[in-house]
Parts: sequence; structure tokens; C-alpha cells
Amino acid sequence: MDTSHLAEHAGAAGSFFASIFVVATLSMRTMIPLRVFAILTNIVLIATAIPIHNYPTLVLHSVLLPLNVYRLHQMLQLVRDVKKSVSSDLSMEWLKPFMTERKCRADEVLFYKDEKADSMYYIVSGRYRLVESGIELPVGAIVGEFGMLSPSNVRTQTLECIEDGLVLSVSYDQVEQLYVQNPAFGFYLLKLASARLFENIGKLEERLAQQTPPTVAAETA
Repeated sequence: MDTSHLAEHAGAAGSFFASIFVVATLSMRTMIPLRVFAILTNIVLIATAIPIHNYPTLVLHSVLLPLNVYRLHQMLQLVRDVKKSVSSDLSMEWLKPFMTERKCRADEVLFYKDEKADSMYYIVSGRYRLVESGIELPVGAIVGEFGMLSPSNVRTQTLECIEDGLVLSVSYDQVEQLYVQNPAFGFYLLKLASARLFENIGKLEERLAQQTPPTVAAETA
């Protein structure tokens, strides 16, 4: 069998396996397995295109392969960062690449209690206060995430800027897309939000304890 026939058979076999990977890719519901199968498809099609000198296919999938590898790495890194946050400092810095900047002025209200919630914020600089509870939020804090978890999607407090600064915002739609792409991300996000909720409850209990006057012992006769 000459070289041309070998190339043809290799091309046919490669096309068959590539078709299987394409069908598998289209059937994936989450992003990580989708990227894995996309990478396998790229590799098979590159290997198939070389012996038959199919340069357009070779060039196309040579470009798509590193892109799919990068996207897979990005999603795996996101899940690792969320896991790390759950077990350490409850930081949400891993969301920063998906957020947009917003400059805030003193006395500006970012959102009001009971209004419809559609985004969360990461504090980069400045000073901010939750009006109803009187809690001042530090740089690095995330605020507004509980509106996403609330059945009614409404704000539970008013957020006011008390010193000029910068925040990053991300919409709930973007967070939901990340969840759909990778359910593991959503699971750890839920754990993180729950941990932050209990942390806030603890802070409120400490403040109430500090504000409660000491019990005065009853005078004895």
C-alpha cells in the first residue's frame, strides 16, 4: 500500500474519530467537559490534516487548540480559587476578572433597600456603609450577593458611599452564566455566600452585645 493510500486511510479514520468528538462536544452541558472534548477534537483534526496536507484545517485547529486549553485552564483556576476562598479568608477576588469598574462619590447611594437586585460589588477603594445595620465595609469586601440568593431578588439594605472610591460590579446574569458553565463553581459560590452570611450575623451579634447595657444587680434589702 503506497503512501497516498495510507494517508487517505489515516484521514478517514481521523475524520471518523473527530466526528465522534464533535458529537460528544455538542452533547456536553457544562463547560469543563466541553473544553476537554474540544481539545481532543482539535488534536485529532490536526493529526488528520498533516498527512493529507489539509492546511486550512491544520491552521484553524492549531489556532483553536491553545484557545481551548487557555479557557479550560481559566475555568479550572476559577473553581480552585473559589474552593480556596471557602476554606480561608472568604475573599471574592477571583471574580475581579469578570467585573467592570465604577467610580463612586461621597453621599452617593449605590442601591436602596427593597429595590430589585441585579448585581454585586467588590470594594477597591473608598468607604461604604450599609445604612440600616450601620456596618462599614472594608476594602476587599463583596456586597450585594445576597440579593441573588433571595427568592424575591430584592436588596435587604441600602449601600451608601461615605468617601470617594472605586468599586467593581458584576451582574447576576454573568454569575449565572459561570454557574451554568461549571456547576462546581456554583456549589462553592453558595458555600462561600453562606459562610459570609454567618460571618455578618456574628458581627451583628457582637455589636448588639456591645450596645446592651450591663445588667444592674437588684439592691438587697
